[in-house]
Amino acid sequence: MGRKDIEVGRDPAELRRFEERLLADADALEQLLEGKRFETGIRRIGLEQELFLIDEHGRPVARSMEVLESLGGPGTIYQPELAQFNVEVALSPLVFEGGCLTKLERDLRKHLAAVQRAAQRHGVDAVAIGILPTLGWEHLGLDWMTPMPRYAEINRRMCALRGDDFRIQIRGTDKLHATHDNLMLESFNTSFQLHMQVDPDEFVPLYNAMQLASGVAIAAAGNSPLLLGHRLWEETRIALFRQSVDARSDAHQARGSRERVFFGDRWVRESVLEIVRDDITHFRVLLPIDEDEPWPADVLAKGEIPRLKALAMHNGTVYRWNRPVYGIVDGKPTLRIENRPLPAGPTVLDGLANMAFLFGLTLGLAEEMGDVGKKMPFHDCQANFFNAASTGLRAALHWLDGRTRPADELVLQLLPLAAKGLEGAGNDGDDANRYLDVIAGRVASGQTGSRWLIEGFNRLHALVPRDEALQAITREYVLRQRTTRPVHSWKPARKPERQSRRAAYETVGQVMHRDLKTVQEEDAVRLAEALMRWEGIRHIPVENAEGELVGLVTLSELLEALKAVSYTHLRAHETSL
Repeated sequence: MGRKDIEVGRDPAELRRFEERLLADADALEQLLEGKRFETGIRRIGLEQELFLIDEHGRPVARSMEVLESLGGPGTIYQPELAQFNVEVALSPLVFEGGCLTKLERDLRKHLAAVQRAAQRHGVDAVAIGILPTLGWEHLGLDWMTPMPRYAEINRRMCALRGDDFRIQIRGTDKLHATHDNLMLESFNTSFQLHMQVDPDEFVPLYNAMQLASGVAIAAAGNSPLLLGHRLWEETRIALFRQSVDARSDAHQARGSRERVFFGDRWVRESVLEIVRDDITHFRVLLPIDEDEPWPADVLAKGEIPRLKALAMHNGTVYRWNRPVYGIVDGKPTLRIENRPLPAGPTVLDGLANMAFLFGLTLGLAEEMGDVGKKMPFHDCQANFFNAASTGLRAALHWLDGRTRPADELVLQLLPLAAKGLEGAGNDGDDANRYLDVIAGRVASGQTGSRWLIEGFNRLHALVPRDEALQAITREYVLRQRTTRPVHSWKPARKPERQSRRAAYETVGQVMHRDLKTVQEEDAVRLAEALMRWEGIRHIPVENAEGELVGLVTLSELLEALKAVSYTHLRAHETSL
């Protein structure tokens, strides 16, 4: 799914051929399932960690290709992303047993250290955080996009389907209403993506359980509260990703067509084929790659295993928060669930704790409850997911017993079930408890990554302008991430260092007032005079009904206008006498 080395054709005939191959792949998948050809009896897990590349002031830098070249070039472990300020580390999967979580933690630390060393050779640093606070509108140009055909073609196709600017509307403490003309807003999200291999016969209960567990897990894992200087959701990535790649035209939105970033609208009932067919039915092909390989039916007829490349390519452009993935390991087909909602950071230990809680709760729910889809309305599960992303540990979450509880209370109540799920899968009990204790500490303190960032930003912004506060909270975050201590033990952010202030005042936009006082063309002259007097300003912009600047009134011009108004008023009064 993550292939970057592709050439994309635009011939309509190529699109039709790809669609035919996609349908053939879906049929082949059905035959593989019916023939019991999938590997079973083993559970592997894996992860992908996305990172931002930053300068000494915490601002994004476009150095991903140089950093990857220092790591030996893009490969299976180190990979590029949509923007040149992102890179990804993808770990090899491990069997989910014994001390595999600790082994994954060691592997991730080793590879992140390699990225850090490579980045430092180019004068930059790497940080794991859901949304980098210092990102600005200036980082959304296509010159920041990674120069690979896959990304350019996805951007072209998405923009063509949309037919208009992409609209962002997110309401939190602040409100962000914006439009943009390309997909680069999607690159503002970095994730901690998880993979769990499942047997086809257990896919339905485990997939449904992971859907339910995702809302609970994200309530305790928020690490993305700041976007373009606005304080929004505890996990703003969920709203931003959903809207930043919403390629539906206005007409399709009015019809209620599905967004490409999709949580689901019902429980899975029979098999993984429901999702595969559903996605082919509802989502247009974005990357019609016609590769020279045998048709899957011919491969199956020889007793061999098809790669199902068309299915994998299409699946990689439909962004379900929990996504089924087909693969081949040692010559045998495998089926896994990719979990995408969790944010990058705050630390490696925090990330592994999130993983342990999510996977443990998923397995515990399926073991204790069977198929949760038979015990709870799907709309309650869906509401949990978005409520948790919006308000974190303060969210109200529905549960299988029909009750609604505060998220912090529910997380603590479910920790024993998560521990049972981990141990039932063969994980070492002490290993499991080490990670689940991090979740318990986070809930007890009430300090997630988002809470630490928001409270620190509010304190700093009371002392310094917004851009300086955003850079300062980012630098403080990076320093604490380096300590490897979990986020619930982090001390509050300090007052910004005086020697680093210059970087927050390099552009006009950083020093401009954003709370503009304006008048409209038809407003009374005395209103402009009052605003200037009350605010202590000597100029005031004039705008039209569409909010476009049409002029600027200065104090001297205003005084002349007031004299004329007073003189005319006097003459009219004399005439009436």
